[in-house]
Amino acid sequence: MSPRGVFLHNLRIGSLGRAGQLDAARQLFDRMPTRDTVSWNAILTAHWQNSDLEGSKRLFDSMPQRNTVSWNSIIAGCLENARPDEALDYFAKMPLRNVASWNAIVSGLVKYGRFEEAERLFETMPARNVISYTAMVDGLARKGEVDRARDLFDRMPKKNAVSWAAMISGCVENGRYEEARYLFDRMPEKNLAAITAMITGYCKEGNVEQARSIFNGIRHKDLICWNAMMAGYVHNGHGEEVLKLYIQMQNTGMKPDHATLIAVVTACSALGLLQGGKQTHAFAIKTKLLLNVSLCNALITMYSKCGCIGDSQFIFQNIQNRDLVSWNAIIAACSQHGDYDNVLSLFSEMEEKGMIPNEITFLSILSACGHVAKVEECLNWFNLMMSKYRIHPRAEHYACLVDMLCRAGHLEKACKYIREMPYEAETSAWGAVLAACRMNSHVKLGELVAKKLILSDSRTSGAYVMLSNIYAAAGMWREVVKVRGLMKQNGAKKQPGYSWIQIADKVHLFSVGDASHPDIDKILSELERIGFHMKMFSHYANLSL
Repeated sequence: MSPRGVFLHNLRIGSLGRAGQLDAARQLFDRMPTRDTVSWNAILTAHWQNSDLEGSKRLFDSMPQRNTVSWNSIIAGCLENARPDEALDYFAKMPLRNVASWNAIVSGLVKYGRFEEAERLFETMPARNVISYTAMVDGLARKGEVDRARDLFDRMPKKNAVSWAAMISGCVENGRYEEARYLFDRMPEKNLAAITAMITGYCKEGNVEQARSIFNGIRHKDLICWNAMMAGYVHNGHGEEVLKLYIQMQNTGMKPDHATLIAVVTACSALGLLQGGKQTHAFAIKTKLLLNVSLCNALITMYSKCGCIGDSQFIFQNIQNRDLVSWNAIIAACSQHGDYDNVLSLFSEMEEKGMIPNEITFLSILSACGHVAKVEECLNWFNLMMSKYRIHPRAEHYACLVDMLCRAGHLEKACKYIREMPYEAETSAWGAVLAACRMNSHVKLGELVAKKLILSDSRTSGAYVMLSNIYAAAGMWREVVKVRGLMKQNGAKKQPGYSWIQIADKVHLFSVGDASHPDIDKILSELERIGFHMKMFSHYANLSL
């Protein structure tokens, strides 16, 4: 075979490998009468690119001659297939290393969170380039050592757009939004990775409008920036905006991935859009994206929140590789539906499978106890969480326990647990006590708790209203007037209640006295008609009696 023929075959092998056609690439390689080192490197790479690392290793061992590219390829294959220890072994055996070899191993170790090893190798590198520095900046930032990452970034002899994006992303991931903004403003040429990081940062800060402004300014959006904006809306509770953006994305021809669908399912879950959730589920099955465990977990939660616990259980049973989030999702689903026995059964099964419960697991168990008023069991689980599982209760655990004790009438014990909390009690915990004071006509304790809540936030109406109701139930009308006057004096306003209904995949939101809906006249007319029919039905029903 002529040198040109070998060259063309090598190109074809590489192309087939990247296209996922490993068998065709191997057949072409096997038919070649003449091969060079590039041929061997091409087929070696094709095997690990298609998840056949063992095939790559066999080829590497049988190569008549290796060069640095061969060694770099097998190292990259090990790292790509989650075998960092094997990558280190090959790296140690390399007869000659170039800067690409060092960069590959340092970047790979950073990818798998082995920051100390990556840093040690970085320090021993005979020569470094912008890729080496960027990998280490990324590693230090991901480790949480942002100051060291920034120091190294500032000392870089040369920076490129990837370096800037790595440093900005590191600041965002560690909550240093001001620093991220400072760097972003000074970045010479802004790339999509840096812009996407800023979208995420603004959303984490709660500044969704600024994030959307940046997003709208991107001329050529990729899937990652679409997903970042949708995830930002989810994080800030803007479910409707997620669905609008999803439709907009589909109209551009962009194909969603599992991260996109997770955002959509979570939005449907928050809005109670069962049909939207079902449609997304069907799309995931059709596109084979349902194989993603995180998407399955989101669907478990969505079906549960929409009242379809059977569908949640069906999805859970069909997940092949369940993770801790899967178990927590189904346990939470059963807890929300008051199925205490199933919660305990799943917890036992979870431990049998070798899963270690975390604070989320116990929050669902405590909540399940609350749903069925099992006070002693709740206290036992709370103590077991600390003594056996070494999990320190968070504010949510205390709130759950306090809420149940209050509803069971154990107000003094509830206050005892609040006082024992290792940090400032959240408003919800004291709010539960206040609600219980109203139910149990406990005026004195109600006064103490309400005053504590009003001192912490004088403009929130809940404590005033609850205390006023406690006084009213006790017939203390002068005190009711005083509380209402204090509420007005402090500018506390009662937030109106909302209701919503889904019609044809659209959610319609209403509040008391709200006339802003575009079809308000039709709605009022229909309500009047329904009201008339209800009265007539009631009238004839009374006549029949």
